[in-house]
Amino acid sequence: MTQAVDSAPRTGSVSQPSPGETRLVIGLLLVSAFVVILNETIMGVALPRLMDDLDISAATGQWLTTGFLLTMAVVIPVTGFLLQRFATRPVFIAAMTLFSVGTLVALTATGFPMLLVGRIVQASGTAIMMPLLMTTVLSLIEPAHRGRVMGNISIVISVAPAIGPTISGLILNAFDWRWLFGFVLPIAVAALVLGAVKVRNVSTPREAPLDVLSVVLSAVAFGGLVFGLSSFGESGSTGPLVPVTAIVVGVVALAVFVLRQNRLQRTDSALLDLRTFRTPGFTIPIVAMALSFMAMFGTLILLPIYLERVLGLDVLHVGLLLLPGGLLMGLLSPVVGRIYDRRGPRVLLVPGSIIISAVLWALSTVTADTSVWFVLGAHVVLSLGLALTFTPLFTAALGGLPPRLYSHGSAVLGTAQQLAGAAGTALFVTLLTIGAASAGAGATDGAVASATASGVATAFMVGGIISLVGIVTSSLVRKPETPEGAPAPAMH
Repeated sequence: MTQAVDSAPRTGSVSQPSPGETRLVIGLLLVSAFVVILNETIMGVALPRLMDDLDISAATGQWLTTGFLLTMAVVIPVTGFLLQRFATRPVFIAAMTLFSVGTLVALTATGFPMLLVGRIVQASGTAIMMPLLMTTVLSLIEPAHRGRVMGNISIVISVAPAIGPTISGLILNAFDWRWLFGFVLPIAVAALVLGAVKVRNVSTPREAPLDVLSVVLSAVAFGGLVFGLSSFGESGSTGPLVPVTAIVVGVVALAVFVLRQNRLQRTDSALLDLRTFRTPGFTIPIVAMALSFMAMFGTLILLPIYLERVLGLDVLHVGLLLLPGGLLMGLLSPVVGRIYDRRGPRVLLVPGSIIISAVLWALSTVTADTSVWFVLGAHVVLSLGLALTFTPLFTAALGGLPPRLYSHGSAVLGTAQQLAGAAGTALFVTLLTIGAASAGAGATDGAVASATASGVATAFMVGGIISLVGIVTSSLVRKPETPEGAPAPAMH
């Protein structure tokens, strides 16, 4: 194990925090993470209005969400290096500064390209924040209480994206789309200032090399895969050559990336240490988590389009309709964490995965005449299923890792999570585009709604098929054994 950096700046010096200091650090990170993660899905409800104002298609506009998620998937692997090389406070300041600058760029955007750049810069800061939060919790919280704290993290990771459409709808009902960023900017700056003053260093930096080739391979791998999948939605005029080529390039780059990490980790210099997958109980929760995030982000991108374009709801009512589900997830997450601490993951994961699958199959029956109350009920029940799965999966995946792999495990989980979200968004929109085109070619205005509903139903049917795999994987998750070197009690 490489020795701690003797020449680290004074901001990197640490001492064992008291329980009160631990709560303060984690509390500030939770609040800041909630603010940045909220922006993952805040563009969903705004997409129809942006399509009109910026004269863009749905497949182009969805890159405001997919691009955000893709950027996170590309940047998060680098956080394994950042969290080893730098202390907690400077990493926090860098993350919130990037997010604030990106928010300002998006607020002042003069067109779609500048808006997309702002979203990418926002995502760069967001990508750093989540592994920082995860690694800090793993370093400070003893295993017996991690479920409770991970329940609070689940509020950030799952509830913030879930209520993004609601916040967006409320803002768009009275203001221009730019205010989606105008209201967030002062909150982000306030969090940056407060965190710069209050956040303590709770990690010890060490020398950690940055392998530039690994960074490039990571970007090409994840970028190629998601770009290729997303491009299928627009391949009607260009054919499948571009998306297929992008996917092939992504797969090849991913294979080379994995081989290089396996070589570099022999000297503890890998960008993303894949020895996390050798830890018992890590891989299966990661797969199950990825499937759940595909379902959540695919649903969050489809439902606003369906509710506005098919059922004729305005943005305010769409946001309010999606609010109960988000609130339910927030209320249940801490409770789920306490149940995990007492009884383990299976009692939560099995019913949760079954509920998710049942709702996706139910949504595959939607038509142009489906009741709004049916959609509301389906979203609430889906939120229940997701609430039962996220906390157990996060805790089970990371709980068995040795401390030396905390930062890499957090980065792997974050990469898989965001890549799954981007893939789910791209897959569902692609299926919507294909399904609507095949059902409504040359249709009149009245039949366009039916064609769109048909595309939505097709996307949810495929989601239902994928969710069956989620049921199987969730049933295999076990509570990890406490690894050697885990932190002693620090919070009660």
